[in-house]
Amino acid sequence: MFYTEFDAFIPEHLRESTKGEKGLYPPHLRSEIDTMNAWVYDTINNGVYKTGFATTQEAYEANVYPLFKSLDRVEEHLSQPGHHPYLFGENITEADLRLYTTLIRFDVAYYTVMGCSLKMIRYEYPRIHDWLRTLYWDEGEKTNGGAFKNTTRLGTYKGGYAAARGVTIVPVGPVPDIFPL
Repeated sequence: MFYTEFDAFIPEHLRESTKGEKGLYPPHLRSEIDTMNAWVYDTINNGVYKTGFATTQEAYEANVYPLFKSLDRVEEHLSQPGHHPYLFGENITEADLRLYTTLIRFDVAYYTVMGCSLKMIRYEYPRIHDWLRTLYWDEGEKTNGGAFKNTTRLGTYKGGYAAARGVTIVPVGPVPDIFPL
């Protein structure tokens, strides 16, 4: 729906229908994007919550290991030809948007507050870390003038997830919240 139903309300050059292979959901990548989105949603986007809000050790372990197995899978994906600097090459796709929203919060909230603590993105996943920083720091045309950075609230995530878990102490780290490019 987001790729067609609102085009009439935005300038023609920004419409998904005019972007072709450079669109967020290009026809030639839809199958690959849909496949990735399915496992990313279950084990990463939702995996951090299944891990962080687990009420038993068994539930925690049943979710934390698949979460990191999937992060390993993303790291491997980014090492493949045609999957850099973004998940499917030179253009940002829907898959990048979906994964970014979770991974930008990972080190500052999911690692520190939610118990997703086997590895940090910044130290153990160099390709994911580069991908994440590229999206965050870019203020050019590909990110519509910095849409990723301009809609990210790293400090808010720390306090929000601490409150959601009933934790009264908000972690001050990691420092910096996100490394520069």
